[in-house]
Amino acid sequence: MPGPGGSRRYRTGDRARFRLDGTLEILGRLDRQVKVRGYRIEPGEVESVLLTHPSVRQATVTVRDDRLVAYVVQDPAPLHDHLAAELPPHLMPSAIVSLDRIPLTPGGKVDLAALPAPGQPLGTAYEPPESAAEELVCLVWSEVLGLERVGVLDDFFQLGGHSLLATRTTARIAAATDLEVPLKLAFTHPTPRLLAAALEHLAEEADERG
Repeated sequence: MPGPGGSRRYRTGDRARFRLDGTLEILGRLDRQVKVRGYRIEPGEVESVLLTHPSVRQATVTVRDDRLVAYVVQDPAPLHDHLAAELPPHLMPSAIVSLDRIPLTPGGKVDLAALPAPGQPLGTAYEPPESAAEELVCLVWSEVLGLERVGVLDDFFQLGGHSLLATRTTARIAAATDLEVPLKLAFTHPTPRLLAAALEHLAEEADERG
């Protein structure tokens, strides 16, 4: 309800309209702000970073099943490293879906209902771990993600991982190795083979420091 004449008014960030019967209909937020795992997120911020990558022609970001999902029209190129360099962990999409085009409504807006569900694991042939570091990463990932097994070429985010689960995995790996494992490694090294190589490098540096 509006206050008395002359009183201060504030913008809420909501979009609304009056119906013919005088009732107020809330249409949604102007800023598209969403809440994912306790964080307030503006999808447009993630979209802006995606669009700075030279391979991405179109991008839209939305929430599905409490996961931040990015949809992109792009030339083939990995995007996790690009996003991880520009975004904090809680803004990292848990899945990136490549499309031929972004579906639009007749009004020219993104048709969120027409966006496909994020893909499940990549389906690459299972490749077992070959080193102790790879075995550790695969074991931790399988426990945290609730999977029977994880291969060294599987992608953490394609397997259903997200920033909260990435935090859990790095914490468990750090506890098992007595290494300081930066959370960012989970995003820049999204397969057990890549992450294990990074862990071996961290261990070498720790040994050199004595």
